[in-house]
Amino acid sequence: MMKKIHHIAIITGNYEKSKDFYINKLGLEIIREEYRETRKSYKLDLALNGEYIIELFSFENPPERVSNPEAKGLRHLCFEVDDLGKERERLNLLGLNCEEIRVDEYTNKKFFFCKDPDNLPIEFYEE
Repeated sequence: MMKKIHHIAIITGNYEKSKDFYINKLGLEIIREEYRETRKSYKLDLALNGEYIIELFSFENPPERVSNPEAKGLRHLCFEVDDLGKERERLNLLGLNCEEIRVDEYTNKKFFFCKDPDNLPIEFYEE
């Protein structure tokens, strides 16, 4: 029986940019970071509020992938926040260029998107 999602793995195009984004802009915490010589790859484990959620990888010359929310594959990551307006303002001040807040026509909940350094859509949602 499944209990929960353990983690999400992301391969970066620019490890330092993505590391900065997820730590200094989104505020995730480092659990551990290691360099794997055999793969010439970094692996960074990140947590949100103490809970392990993301593995950030670097690989040499990863292929490009279509990343729009409507493309086949992973659609987006979504983070729940207490105050959507404040979070959007904070992220815009950090240069993230977040889209306008909108309302989901099915749930009537507010949300907005921005993108990580590799153009991966990141949703922010207010419960």
